[in-house]
Amino acid sequence: MFIPNTKEEQAAMLAKIGAKDIHELLAQIPEKFLYPALDLPKALTEQELAAHVHELAAKNKPLKNFIGAGMYEHFIPAAVPALSSRGEFLTAYTPYQAEASQGTLQTIYEFQSCMCALTGMDVATASHYDGATAMTEAALAACRITGRSEIVISQLLHPHYKEVLKTYTRHANLTVTEAPATQEGTLDLNALKKTLTDKAACFILQTPNFLGSLEDAQAVSAAVHGAGALLVSVVNPISLGVVQTPGEYDADFAVCEGQPLGNPVSFGGPGLGVMTAKKAYVRQLPGRIVGIAKDKDGKRAFVLTLQAREQHIRREKASSNICSNEALCALNAVIYLTLLGPQGLKEVAELNLERAHHLADLINKTKKFHVKTLAPFFNEFVVQCPVAAADVVAKLEEKGIAAGYDLGQLCPQMKNYLLVCATELRTEEDLNAYADALGGI
Repeated sequence: MFIPNTKEEQAAMLAKIGAKDIHELLAQIPEKFLYPALDLPKALTEQELAAHVHELAAKNKPLKNFIGAGMYEHFIPAAVPALSSRGEFLTAYTPYQAEASQGTLQTIYEFQSCMCALTGMDVATASHYDGATAMTEAALAACRITGRSEIVISQLLHPHYKEVLKTYTRHANLTVTEAPATQEGTLDLNALKKTLTDKAACFILQTPNFLGSLEDAQAVSAAVHGAGALLVSVVNPISLGVVQTPGEYDADFAVCEGQPLGNPVSFGGPGLGVMTAKKAYVRQLPGRIVGIAKDKDGKRAFVLTLQAREQHIRREKASSNICSNEALCALNAVIYLTLLGPQGLKEVAELNLERAHHLADLINKTKKFHVKTLAPFFNEFVVQCPVAAADVVAKLEEKGIAAGYDLGQLCPQMKNYLLVCATELRTEEDLNAYADALGGI
């Protein structure tokens, strides 16, 4: 470990705080924690280390992935990592000396433009940690705008998003109320209308919801605005190639997890929090917004137009300190959407729609497993299993298939239910193999 001070300087600091040496300073720490034995293996040469890492990597078992539940595996064109891993992007950090970082600012501006076009909203921030934090920031903004203290959420909102929201609001004098769902796996609109009181600052709608079903966003929007609340829409960005955009059903904020846009699933991260809004609420957005201006010579220049961030000059006005720009992930999303274009995104969305529905038909034909999703769905649906879903997952893993998300992990009553996802990466052969594997259980 490198400590950038001399022994004389250390002695002076210890004397100042009244400790004769470092051991006296650390005396309250139990000995077993203070000097643990690390038991490290002997050092390896570079050649030996490379061989060892390859040996470990060879133990990985590639599985055909049918797991969704918030993180989705899509095809990523080779140009995406090739461009985003260029040194100019890969080594650049967030632009604290903003106007000296014209390249970084331009990519952020393009990201914001893409997100507005994708969601049909007016303004977008320079990205956030992930979808859950972006959603929570939108809910907090709604509370500031309306002066109300209740956040109403759908029962079918992603459980991890719920937990993030509850963590943020626990000590903020804000309450979180759930609106119930129907047996069909969608929001109960009549119950929602009763849940929306004059205390409700906003309603958070996820469509497709956690179980994959598409909601009647137009009807929800009318009910929410009729109660004087704001609508926060949580979407799957790929689905916007074929379904209504939040802007079309008058959402006030639209957020999403941007991972499906050119970012790998990896081990569940990093994510990309997308947050967009109506122009009227632009000053309530956390983080930063990049805009275009002109320099003294009249040339185009990218600038940080709004900086509601705790590290900038007006830090007392900052609406959040959890608003770091996921610049490389955002860059991947920009490149991905630029390569696809509107028509390409529509084709990818249609493939997701087609593959998932075809798989659902094949599963129903097994006679043993039944698709329980009754509402229209995008690329994800619920399957009822004749045995525990955990057993199905284990059996299919033996056949090289990641079967889906065991809903029993969230609720014991759902132990026989599996959340299954099929994206454009799953071929006809993959779908048939999946159905055959289920039929063999």
